[in-house]
Amino acid sequence: MKVYINGEFVPEEEAKISVFDHGLLYGDGVFEGIRAYDGYVFKLDRHIERLYDSAKAIALEIPLSKDQMTQAILETLRVNKLRSAYIRPIVTRGVGDLGIDPRRCHGKPSVIIIVKEWKSLYGEEKSQHGLRAIVAHTRARSPDSLSQNIKSLNYLSNIMAKIEANFAGVDEAIMLDSNGFVAEGTADNVFIVKNGTIFVPPTVTNLPGITRETVIELALKERIPVREEFFGVPALYAADECFITGTAAEIAPIVEIDGRKIGTGKPGPITQRLIERFRAITGIPETGTPIYEG
Repeated sequence: MKVYINGEFVPEEEAKISVFDHGLLYGDGVFEGIRAYDGYVFKLDRHIERLYDSAKAIALEIPLSKDQMTQAILETLRVNKLRSAYIRPIVTRGVGDLGIDPRRCHGKPSVIIIVKEWKSLYGEEKSQHGLRAIVAHTRARSPDSLSQNIKSLNYLSNIMAKIEANFAGVDEAIMLDSNGFVAEGTADNVFIVKNGTIFVPPTVTNLPGITRETVIELALKERIPVREEFFGVPALYAADECFITGTAAEIAPIVEIDGRKIGTGKPGPITQRLIERFRAITGIPETGTPIYEG
């Protein structure tokens, strides 16, 4: 596998950045998670837009135009002869000194693009039968300290919640915001279904996920009501269905939280319907950018 680093393609075992890069030293940078399905990159323009919005929010000037970034991503897929892949573009502040002042970073920001063959984050079996989760003690970062709308390289709170899930022997952890409302999973958005209506927290306390917005669009087309509002842990336990969404996770049902069975303890009909609808719109020109011509 070859990795794009600052305009060059290098074998993954030789892909390196400086130990003085502020992305490594301080998590000073932004990234995206993108998927390609059967020769088409799913909603690539939307992902590029979010990447550049995140960079602008932290005053990081990406040294490529949006079109150049798009072409770099497509070329990285072509160099690796991939049609279906997980794609990770990363932009860091670049090489600096051991202080945190970004003005001390010299040269251009580092641009890295990694592509990998990778199916569902949780695997096909768990996606079919459902995940087990806990409510984490670690809280989601507060929007009054760092906006959840910025997809930055700072994921330590999410990692700590994932460690809790690992210690509990479950698949995922659900994080609460500073007010005790459900915010997000460790790397995904959280939805519940109650009496035929889908509920999802507003993106004040969680990343405005592109799979999240896609699922809302699909639900509305299916005439399934969707309400964006805050809800707490009791609503989570009492839900008829629960599922998470993300580029890596796609749509994954949760059937148990803190030892409590959610609904019937199996993936619910609305979740299954949305999974089916989501799969139908991937790998097609209507929603994807073609990797190869012809």
